[in-house]
Amino acid sequence: MKKNLVLTGMMGVGKSTLGKILSERLNMKFIDVDRVIEKRENMPIKEIFENKGEPYFRTLEKKESLNILLREKCIIALGGGAFIDSEVRNLTKKNSVSFWLNLSIEYLLNRLSVSNKRPLLNTDNLEKSLRSLIRERKEIYSLANFKIDCNHNSRIAISKKIIKLYEAEQNKS
Repeated sequence: MKKNLVLTGMMGVGKSTLGKILSERLNMKFIDVDRVIEKRENMPIKEIFENKGEPYFRTLEKKESLNILLREKCIIALGGGAFIDSEVRNLTKKNSVSFWLNLSIEYLLNRLSVSNKRPLLNTDNLEKSLRSLIRERKEIYSLANFKIDCNHNSRIAISKKIIKLYEAEQNKS
């Protein structure tokens, strides 16, 4: 059985972009959990947070993530908070090879300052809210199989590194 390849990390690190590149290069289906949720709810994530609240979103995110993780041979971009859930994390560890895409606060600030789609960030003090989220999540993200430093690397270089690690991991099975 070919394991799933799971991308996790903070919002704005490039999970969706890299997922699409990896999908083409590995000839595997790409599933972006956030897009699945937006399609199901017929509204952007930010609106789900605003209209239905974070607890509603997290319940939906967990359910969708667990269902998607049961598939085989997929590249999956988890939402930024999904890997924080222990059930999602345990299922990821069981049947997938996981990659924590890590990006410095400076790069994240640059990327996220032009976006108003991120519901957990206080736009009045973007840096402070981002630092707080990173502090909360980095220890759990570090439980992924591999940590990928996305600073100063092109998308192509990052995808090649992920493919090399993924294929080596597949060969162990």
